[in-house]
Amino acid sequence: MAEQVVLSNDKITVTVSSRGAELISVKKDGKEKIWIGDPDVWKFHAPVLFPICGGLKADKYVYEGREYNLQKHGYARVTEFEVESKSKDKAVFLHRFNAETLKQFPFEYELRVIYSINDSELNVAYNVKNLSKDKMYFSVGAHEGYYCPEGIEEYSIIFEKSEMLESSILNGNLLEYKTVNVGQNTCELPLKYEYFTIDALVFLNLKSKKLSLKNRKTGEAIFLEYEGHDFLLLWTKPDAKYICIEPWCGCPDFVDSDGYLKNKKGIIELSGDAEITKSHKIIFD
Repeated sequence: MAEQVVLSNDKITVTVSSRGAELISVKKDGKEKIWIGDPDVWKFHAPVLFPICGGLKADKYVYEGREYNLQKHGYARVTEFEVESKSKDKAVFLHRFNAETLKQFPFEYELRVIYSINDSELNVAYNVKNLSKDKMYFSVGAHEGYYCPEGIEEYSIIFEKSEMLESSILNGNLLEYKTVNVGQNTCELPLKYEYFTIDALVFLNLKSKKLSLKNRKTGEAIFLEYEGHDFLLLWTKPDAKYICIEPWCGCPDFVDSDGYLKNKKGIIELSGDAEITKSHKIIFD
């Protein structure tokens, strides 16, 4: 049975499930900010993506001459984490490699997902520790769904810098080398459901490492800061009441991928006995 951990101060209340170390609720002034996880629409709220982000060609990869099967986004999102520590403003969730993970991902590691709050800010950190002497190759990323009760077309994404918004085209779970332009020399992307009729908007070359999700009628906004994440995706389902804003350290395979994990675009190479932390910050206006 999954445990729910609650972090709270006088500004926000955050709830995280031990299943997937998944953020399932953020309430500010009594209003829910995270997608409610309706199973008839999309059962997740904000899954953690590890040890890959996106899909692999034929859901397979090769490492050290052996072929492995690994489903889209990896397995952390459906894994039960240990609640390693918790207080009123911080919680640490731990997942360690085991016999089952080694069948899909042949590395010995510890993954900690750390949530902490300060005022109206939520910091989300992914700490990965390589427990072996050999190099480890992986990706990690966020897939947080933000509740848009009026529908996403009342909202815009506001980038910190002017962008040429070239979205890489998805072919199934794989990336084409072709792009579609959804904005030129602009900081603002008004959200439209038509962008998501195929799947996601995939931005591989943004300059911005900060953005906001703004309700154009009320002016309410949520701010994200994601320095250290190379790629950004936006995703929803047709007419759904959420938008996922996804800073990734990694990306899907391209259609011509050779399948070798070491060659995968955006893959993190972590030396033996080393650790790395990737974090992003969410500020609830």
